[in-house]
Amino acid sequence: MASQEIETLAAALARLPGLGPRSARRAVLWLVKRRESALPALLEALATVGEALVECDTCGNVDTTNPCGICADPRRDTKSLCVVEDVADLWALDRAKLFTGRYHVLGGKLSALDGVRPEDLNIASLLARVEEGGVDEVVLAMNATLEGQTTAHYLAERLEEHPVRITQLAHGLPVGGELDYLDEGTLAQALRARRPVG
Repeated sequence: MASQEIETLAAALARLPGLGPRSARRAVLWLVKRRESALPALLEALATVGEALVECDTCGNVDTTNPCGICADPRRDTKSLCVVEDVADLWALDRAKLFTGRYHVLGGKLSALDGVRPEDLNIASLLARVEEGGVDEVVLAMNATLEGQTTAHYLAERLEEHPVRITQLAHGLPVGGELDYLDEGTLAQALRARRPVG
């Protein structure tokens, strides 16, 4: 039986996505065996990130600078704006290196069952970015779920009054799938086959 401190660490790790209680215990055991080298490096990295993390005022991405590295990158196409539900979706799309524009994170999706309304999401700041001008295309990269498609439809209606081309990812994405779990080939095809909304 492990000490209470070790059990507390295992329980904390088990709350991370993709780690269950058994995987968390294995991770703790690995850290304990390498406590001289791995544990201090992990603690330092966690402390550094914990102190430096900020949310980008422009797009809602999480980074260590504000504006984030994507918004501050002068090589990015400022005329294309990709709207995603969460930061994980932004990271998945950007990791594929297929979209060269900028992003906007909604912070969730509309859901009547969960009580998530338009005012609970970063929709007002999205509309403000489009109203500023300079954006020619808005790509709605919502997950292929009922709530994701409802959110995309709502955004398309709100954006109709602005002189922008509204596109969304192709429906080759699996129904019920989430962007963060898709391979880069599927993401590439979905971005290439995006189409106008409506």
